[in-house]
Amino acid sequence: MPEEDVRHDRKKEGSVVPLPEIPQSPQNWLTKPKFAEAVGVAAKMFADKTKKGTNIPYISHLLGTCAIALEHGATEDEAIAALLHDTIEDIRPNDVARAAVEYFGQEVLRIVKACSDSDTDPKPPWQGRKERYLDRLAREDHAVLLVSASDKLHNARAIVTDLRHHGSSVWERFNAPREKQLWYYRELVKIFRKHLVENPALVAELDLAVTEMEGP
Repeated sequence: MPEEDVRHDRKKEGSVVPLPEIPQSPQNWLTKPKFAEAVGVAAKMFADKTKKGTNIPYISHLLGTCAIALEHGATEDEAIAALLHDTIEDIRPNDVARAAVEYFGQEVLRIVKACSDSDTDPKPPWQGRKERYLDRLAREDHAVLLVSASDKLHNARAIVTDLRHHGSSVWERFNAPREKQLWYYRELVKIFRKHLVENPALVAELDLAVTEMEGP
């Protein structure tokens, strides 16, 4: 069979076309192979998870958090931490989760640990867990605050979108009622406004989203 016919038959059978070799940029990369590897690790670890109460792949939240962080000046380590920020909290076994994060360096591990409100299964009661997180967050550095604020902004925007489409039933998805969720997000805004002074636009966007969440 001629080579052209063989290639045509493979396409009809659904054969995968090999990825071409991608040339390296002669300039300094803005995102390096380490970042691309982190995207792959996050996609693999969360491959079977969806966003709460939806069929949306959970990786959408991780990519969204990372995008917000990058838009507000994240370094490579901060961007990778944004991709992996839920790993220690949500992936089991925990030793595998920690090892996956630590693979990308001690700074990434430090940020992810600081952004986690628990690392046990089952998680501690909601109220105490959030109060402890808020207390710690108020004493964290810029890297942790940036990743945390990016996470909370992406979550808040998602809640606002769902409220527009589905109404107040959205609050039934969560482990705490509407009034406690709103209390938590408003406390977050207060902390970020006071301590994340380098990123006022990010804090303003979160404040705007939380205000809409608080609406009738």
